Amino acid sequence: MRCEYGFGVFGATGTVGRAGLEAAGQLGIGVDVLAAAGNVEGMLQLYAQHHPRLIIMADDAAAAALAERLPAGAGCRVEHGDEAMCAAAAGCATMLAAVSGAAGLDSVLAAAGEGRRILLANKEALVLAGDHVLAAARAAGGQVVPVDSEHNALAELLLLAADRRDAIERVWLTASGGPFLNHPGDLEEVSPEAAVRHPVWSMGAKISVDSATMMNKGLEVIEACRLFSLTADQVEIVVHPQSVVHAIVEFADGGCLAQCAPADMRSTIARAIAWPEIPAVRFGRIDWRKLGSLQFQQPDNDRFPCLQLAYQALAAGGSAPAVLNAANEVAVHSFLRRELNFSAISKVVAETVAAEAGAADTLSDLVAADSKARAYAGRAIKVSSLC
Repeated sequence: MRCEYGFGVFGATGTVGRAGLEAAGQLGIGVDVLAAAGNVEGMLQLYAQHHPRLIIMADDAAAAALAERLPAGAGCRVEHGDEAMCAAAAGCATMLAAVSGAAGLDSVLAAAGEGRRILLANKEALVLAGDHVLAAARAAGGQVVPVDSEHNALAELLLLAADRRDAIERVWLTASGGPFLNHPGDLEEVSPEAAVRHPVWSMGAKISVDSATMMNKGLEVIEACRLFSLTADQVEIVVHPQSVVHAIVEFADGGCLAQCAPADMRSTIARAIAWPEIPAVRFGRIDWRKLGSLQFQQPDNDRFPCLQLAYQALAAGGSAPAVLNAANEVAVHSFLRRELNFSAISKVVAETVAAEAGAADTLSDLVAADSKARAYAGRAIKVSSLC
């Protein structure tokens, strides 16, 4: 398929999408396509700022409402639905994939199958079907560039150490620890408002809760293994509250290389857009004279069991990572609706993985496992007393 569009942002009204639009603007890159779920007001604001040629809303009612409110002669088509989203992704030379959760998989696969350049902020797509996404991109001559600060940093380190790749013993991804790292009491009754109050990063609600449970880091372990052909025992997590160091590679002789940068999603997206070059923009800088001490500590797997659940799912293979991701999405959204308490998120995930994980040879198997896991997790939440 011929590239009909240049740059597209999928998940445009979310935190990562907006950061990506700002980074693209600073780099002088115009935006042809904006896609989102149903935030009409947010999309109208983005249209006024970026004047895309095409807007896609997942919700048909939202698309109709948006089309009515665009100015006459705007020169912008408005479409809706998954089919339109996939067609647009397949037609973009570069897409920023920032749709939250497994909902972003189809558009990522569509872009991969056409050999497009995918700036991947949607880690769930790789957790659910990473081998299929990456194989499709390789077969079509495409490129997947990670946007997560840790994977973006690791990609940079591995590029710098390319001639010494065989000497790399393991890699370290850092975790801020989230809002409850030093919480003095029981986490059973912490509120959604407290869980989304991240101490370092500005993120959407779902990923903020994942950071609070440490599931975000578990998903990142799986993503790192997929992206960089690593084994689970080669990927370590260390809690680093300052979020200055984003990734470390450790060589066989004990020597290490670390990537450090300001904690700003605009920086990581700008690096992804310019990859493998260094972008010609700066979003803040580290003043090493004023930084003070940097802290590193071991994750507390007793208080935050989701990280170990992810390692176990990765080791189990088959559909286990897809089931883990699906159950987590259902549990987190139930927590945000106050239907489940915080500590029960990991319990629902563990129960669902134990019940539903199995063999998965094809993409259809993984999609079916995702659907069954969501249904199981929903039933488990309804019958539980963990609300």
